[in-house]
Amino acid sequence: MPKQTAKQEELTKIISELEKKCAEMPNNVPAHHHLALVYRKAGRTDDAVRALEKCLELDDQAVEAYINLGAIYFEQGTLDQALKANQNALRIRPEMAQAHNNIGLIKQRLGDPAPAIAAYEQAIRYDPKMINAWVNIASCQIMAGDFELAAKAAREAIKIDPTFGMAYNNLAVTLYYQEQYPEAKKALTTAQELNYSVDPRFLQAIDHALSL
Repeated sequence: MPKQTAKQEELTKIISELEKKCAEMPNNVPAHHHLALVYRKAGRTDDAVRALEKCLELDDQAVEAYINLGAIYFEQGTLDQALKANQNALRIRPEMAQAHNNIGLIKQRLGDPAPAIAAYEQAIRYDPKMINAWVNIASCQIMAGDFELAAKAAREAIKIDPTFGMAYNNLAVTLYYQEQYPEAKKALTTAQELNYSVDPRFLQAIDHALSL
């Protein structure tokens, strides 16, 4: 059996302590939720799901448990369950921007840009500075072929956080499709400088367009 790293040893120790606490306080929702988060961090996904389900068994209004359960289901690709978990969160807190954003991600992965955009717009309605929602709107508008609105959303994200590389990448994509190649190259270069992993094929496409 391979030797554990220092980080793994620390997680194992924390898990042991939390499991003991949950055994001593079986009806303590925060304890089960904390344990679920550490399980997930340790890569023990099934255990994390069980701990989150225990939270909801004890308190069906535990909105953060729904959000974290939905995140796990999303990562696993079980999108119906992810959607249901986030809808349950909204049933409790309709103004929860994160749940709206998560539903947008689910719809986007399903290839449905219109409902995804609607969900992201709900997210920024409740949290206008939610940068991920703005970036995701840009991605969906690119999918939908509305490059003007995509550029507007990307610029809004940059305004909120000028160091967010993905926003510059999305802006570069919109500018490329609008045939604004020098501006697209500038935005993409900024994304690279911010350590965003740029698609080399896209970089080549811009360079090729500039050379014509």
